[in-house]
Amino acid sequence: MSFRSFFVLVALISVTNAALTRRVPCPDGVHTATHPACCVLFPIVDSLQEVFFDGGECGEEVHESLRLTFHDAIGFSLSKGPSGGGGADGSIMIFEDIETQYPANGGIDEIVEKQARFLSQFGGIISPGDFIQLAGAVGISNCPGAPRLQFLLGRPNATAPAPDNTVSAPFDSTDAILARFADAGFNSDEVVALLASHTIAASDHIDPNIPGTPFDSTPDLFDTQFFVEVQLHGTLFPGAVGHLGEVESPLEGEMRLQSDAELARDARTACTWQSFVNNQDGMVKAFGDAMAKLAVLGQDVSKMVDCSEVIPEPKPLPAANYRSVFPAGTTIADVEQACASTSFPCLPAIPGPATSVAPV
Repeated sequence: MSFRSFFVLVALISVTNAALTRRVPCPDGVHTATHPACCVLFPIVDSLQEVFFDGGECGEEVHESLRLTFHDAIGFSLSKGPSGGGGADGSIMIFEDIETQYPANGGIDEIVEKQARFLSQFGGIISPGDFIQLAGAVGISNCPGAPRLQFLLGRPNATAPAPDNTVSAPFDSTDAILARFADAGFNSDEVVALLASHTIAASDHIDPNIPGTPFDSTPDLFDTQFFVEVQLHGTLFPGAVGHLGEVESPLEGEMRLQSDAELARDARTACTWQSFVNNQDGMVKAFGDAMAKLAVLGQDVSKMVDCSEVIPEPKPLPAANYRSVFPAGTTIADVEQACASTSFPCLPAIPGPATSVAPV
């Protein structure tokens, strides 16, 4: 190819790319978008960040909003056909009086009510199903290390509540959990990937006497510590006694769900679990891919518009937290090795007194 032909080709590619990414001005005179339908989202995103998420914090509303994305979307069953629920359709908000009474949705009524009040000020611009997934994607962007989640616009309103027993409970067996997810179209690797959400999560209701008990020692960071700490030998409960769905954890003030502990040690999931230890990039990609699938369960994506551009760029993870560590007071000797094919990664141990985790 001659130099002249090469430069002509480059110019053609540049023109083509520019055409493909041409943006349209939004009515507010401030923003532009690749699709005019996305314009209505910018003021909603701004208000979410400034008001709902307290200026862009990775706090309680983020944790609960992310939980709500799952509890709404997983209300979907392939085996039940038309009566199996509409997936990510907002049914948990539209039929709040029914779905928030399901045992596995315990405590979720608070975030449902908060989001419903917030959404009401926008006069039906977007559906509850769209808003639930939008709030989750915007919220997690405030947590350093998190992926920028995909957001597709266009979920119609739910016409019926999701059936009960579509959300797994923390005391369910691994067999039951994997079967439930398989019935929604997820394999075992995707189940583990979705549990990366627990790296910024905390429990308010397993032990109601100690609300805000984190699942790992860095609940304000979307890092890999969760996958390390769940594999450590448990020695104590964060409260006075254990509760249904809880098992002993390795650190004072940290809660470990029974389901997490068993998935980390089951032959079907243990190696995927361990693969995320000290693998921030791998964990982030796997979580982002699994969330993209979860967010459109039950939806016709051919009728939706990709408005991912409205989601803020996530905050970067501090360099010091990019590598997994053994919390102070623990070592490789505390690891309960479960993956038969690969050794547990070699990690540094934080020096000093045993780690204690504060509530959030």
